[in-house]
Order: sequence, then structure tokens, then C-alpha cells
Amino acid sequence: MKHGLLIAALAVLAGPVAADTPVTRLMEQETRALRSISGDRLASYITRPEIGIEYSRDWLAGLDVDGGNVQSACLAEALYFEARGESVRGQFAVAEVILNRVDSAAYPDTVCGVIHQGTGRKFQCQFTYTCDGHEEHIANPAAFDQVNKVARLMVQGAPRRLTDGATHYHTRAVNPRWARVYPRTTTIGVHHFYRKPTQLSRN
Repeated sequence: MKHGLLIAALAVLAGPVAADTPVTRLMEQETRALRSISGDRLASYITRPEIGIEYSRDWLAGLDVDGGNVQSACLAEALYFEARGESVRGQFAVAEVILNRVDSAAYPDTVCGVIHQGTGRKFQCQFTYTCDGHEEHIANPAAFDQVNKVARLMVQGAPRRLTDGATHYHTRAVNPRWARVYPRTTTIGVHHFYRKPTQLSRN
């Protein structure tokens, strides 16, 4: 009798162990996948306290924004050469596009990587100023100070509520081919903003 109970008990215990094997494998796969994600991209998935934003020059001018790093420096440079003549709202919108790309698996996973993607390869630059042949010279310190604050706020987790997830933009002066198929999300200042359509895998 005792022998029969022992066998039954072992069978009960063995059941969950066998059932847990696929779960264990799945957990291991997920752990490996998480470890392969860069720290910057992983941090972007974590909910951070929202920074209150007022899209005005006066509000921005009164801020003392600390915490600059390599990524915010790259973003500030891009905003200076791509959007320094835009309104504060327009500068935040361009910054949203760059950070939306950082969060997308289709692009590099750092701000600097996104901005310099394709630089040095003919017709491959994502941002014109990185391959127009001109030296990147900051001639307007006041304009740079403003976009530098925008960049730092955005890298620190400012809300992205202007462009509805846009990953592309262009000025009104041009009409790239992709603009005919990408849905336009908004227009701010001289820029139209678009979101790259989600591509579904085919079996």
C-alpha cells in the first residue's frame, strides 16, 4: 500500500516538472531577448514620470535644464541644423520623430545612431545635414541653447504628444516618394509629419 502511494505521489510531482519544461525554455528565450536589447532602448520601455511641457520660447528660456549626455548632444545638433528656425513646438516635434525611431526595431537603438544612419553613403543619409558636405558649425549660440534644452528634456522623458508616433518628416518645399504612401499624422510649421506603416509578416 505504501509502495503504491509513493508511486502515485511521484507521478503527481513529475507532472508539473514535465509541464514546466516548455515554460522554462520560453523564459530562457525571453531572458536572452531582453539581454540583447540595449540599455537605451530598454529604458525607453519603462514608464517614466511625465515632464510638464509648455511649447513657448519664454517658458523654455526660463528653464535651467541639467543632465546632458552624448545622446542629448547628438539630438541638439540635429535640431539645430534641421529645425532651429521652427517654433518651439516644431522643434519638439522633430525631436519626437528621432526618438520614435530610436524606439523602433527598424532603426538604430540610440539617438546618435539614428541621426547618423547612412552618413557617408551616397543617398543613404537620413538627415540631410549629415551628408551635405558642409561643416557642422554652430553660428547662432542662442538658437543652439534653445534646441539644447529641447533635446535634454526629450531625452529625459518629455511627453511625445505632437506627432502621433511619426517616424518621418519633410519640409513643404519637397515631396518625397514615401510621402505618397505613409499616412500623414500632422503638420507643424514648415514640416509635414508621417508614420511609417506597420509591415505585417507574410507566411
